[in-house]
Amino acid sequence: MTAELPPQIQNQIAQLQQVQQQIQAMTMQKSQIEAMQKESKMALDELEKLTDDAVVYRNVGELIIKTSKVESISKLKDREETLSLRLQSISRQEERLTSRFKQLQEQIQQALGPRAQ
Repeated sequence: MTAELPPQIQNQIAQLQQVQQQIQAMTMQKSQIEAMQKESKMALDELEKLTDDAVVYRNVGELIIKTSKVESISKLKDREETLSLRLQSISRQEERLTSRFKQLQEQIQQALGPRAQ
Protein backbone atom coordinates (compact mmCIF):
# COMPACT_ATOMS: atom_id res chain seq x y z
CA MET A 1 0.00 0.00 0.00
CA THR A 2 2.84 2.44 0.73
CA ALA A 3 3.96 2.13 -2.90
CA GLU A 4 0.63 3.70 -3.92
CA LEU A 5 1.05 6.66 -1.57
CA PRO A 6 2.60 9.92 -2.72
CA PRO A 7 6.15 10.57 -1.44
CA GLN A 8 4.91 13.42 0.76
CA ILE A 9 2.54 11.12 2.66
CA GLN A 10 5.21 8.42 2.91
CA ASN A 11 7.54 11.01 4.40
CA GLN A 12 4.89 12.11 6.90
CA ILE A 13 4.28 8.50 7.94
CA ALA A 14 8.02 8.01 8.46
CA GLN A 15 8.12 11.19 10.57
CA LEU A 16 5.12 9.96 12.56
CA GLN A 17 6.88 6.69 13.32
CA GLN A 18 10.05 8.53 14.32
CA VAL A 19 8.14 10.86 16.66
CA GLN A 20 6.36 7.87 18.17
CA GLN A 21 9.72 6.23 18.91
CA GLN A 22 10.99 9.47 20.46
CA ILE A 23 7.89 9.64 22.68
CA GLN A 24 8.50 6.06 23.83
CA ALA A 25 12.13 6.89 24.64
CA MET A 26 11.04 9.98 26.60
CA THR A 27 8.51 7.92 28.52
CA MET A 28 11.20 5.41 29.48
CA GLN A 29 13.57 8.18 30.58
CA LYS A 30 10.79 9.79 32.59
CA SER A 31 10.05 6.50 34.35
CA GLN A 32 13.72 5.99 35.20
CA ILE A 33 14.05 9.49 36.63
CA GLU A 34 10.85 9.10 38.65
CA ALA A 35 12.24 5.85 40.10
CA MET A 36 15.54 7.55 40.97
CA GLN A 37 13.61 10.42 42.55
CA LYS A 38 11.54 8.01 44.63
CA GLU A 39 14.70 6.21 45.75
CA SER A 40 16.30 9.50 46.82
CA LYS A 41 13.15 10.49 48.70
CA MET A 42 13.12 7.17 50.57
CA ALA A 43 16.80 7.55 51.48
CA LEU A 44 16.17 11.11 52.66
CA ASP A 45 13.24 9.97 54.79
CA GLU A 46 15.42 7.31 56.41
CA LEU A 47 18.23 9.79 57.05
CA GLU A 48 15.81 12.17 58.74
CA LYS A 49 14.95 9.42 61.24
CA LEU A 50 18.60 9.02 62.34
CA THR A 51 20.17 10.83 65.25
CA ASP A 52 22.53 13.66 64.35
CA ASP A 53 25.59 11.70 65.51
CA ALA A 54 24.71 8.52 63.55
CA VAL A 55 27.41 7.01 61.38
CA VAL A 56 26.43 7.32 57.71
CA TYR A 57 28.13 5.87 54.65
CA ARG A 58 27.46 6.72 51.01
CA ASN A 59 28.62 5.39 47.66
CA VAL A 60 31.10 7.42 45.68
CA GLY A 61 31.78 5.49 42.53
CA GLU A 62 33.10 2.13 43.63
CA LEU A 63 33.94 3.35 47.14
CA ILE A 64 31.85 3.60 50.29
CA ILE A 65 32.75 6.75 52.21
CA LYS A 66 31.97 7.64 55.81
CA THR A 67 30.14 10.96 55.94
CA SER A 68 27.93 13.04 58.19
CA LYS A 69 24.17 12.95 58.26
CA VAL A 70 24.03 16.65 57.36
CA GLU A 71 26.29 16.21 54.34
CA SER A 72 24.30 13.19 53.15
CA ILE A 73 21.03 15.09 53.47
CA SER A 74 22.50 18.00 51.54
CA LYS A 75 23.71 15.72 48.72
CA LEU A 76 20.35 13.95 48.51
CA LYS A 77 18.44 17.24 48.39
CA ASP A 78 20.72 18.44 45.59
CA ARG A 79 20.10 15.17 43.75
CA GLU A 80 16.34 15.51 44.19
CA GLU A 81 16.45 19.05 42.83
CA THR A 82 18.50 17.98 39.81
CA LEU A 83 16.16 15.07 39.12
CA SER A 84 13.14 17.34 39.44
CA LEU A 85 14.59 19.75 36.87
CA ARG A 86 15.37 16.88 34.50
CA LEU A 87 11.85 15.57 34.94
CA GLN A 88 10.36 18.97 34.10
CA SER A 89 12.54 19.22 30.99
CA ILE A 90 11.58 15.74 29.82
CA SER A 91 7.89 16.46 30.45
CA ARG A 92 8.10 19.58 28.26
CA GLN A 93 9.86 17.62 25.51
CA GLU A 94 7.26 14.89 25.79
CA GLU A 95 4.44 17.45 25.43
CA ARG A 96 6.06 18.95 22.31
CA LEU A 97 6.53 15.50 20.78
CA THR A 98 2.95 14.50 21.58
CA SER A 99 1.71 17.71 19.96
CA ARG A 100 3.86 17.03 16.87
CA PHE A 101 2.56 13.45 16.76
CA LYS A 102 -1.07 14.62 16.78
CA GLN A 103 -0.31 17.23 14.12
CA LEU A 104 1.29 14.67 11.81
CA GLN A 105 -1.53 12.23 12.46
CA GLU A 106 -4.11 14.83 11.44
CA GLN A 107 -2.14 15.79 8.33
CA ILE A 108 -1.91 12.16 7.25
CA GLN A 109 -5.62 11.55 7.92
CA GLN A 110 -6.55 14.64 5.90
CA ALA A 111 -4.30 13.61 3.03
CA LEU A 112 -5.70 10.07 3.08
CA GLY A 113 -9.28 11.22 3.63
CA PRO A 114 -10.44 10.88 0.03
CA ARG A 115 -8.50 7.60 -0.37
CA ALA A 116 -9.97 6.02 2.76
CA GLN A 117 -13.50 6.26 1.42
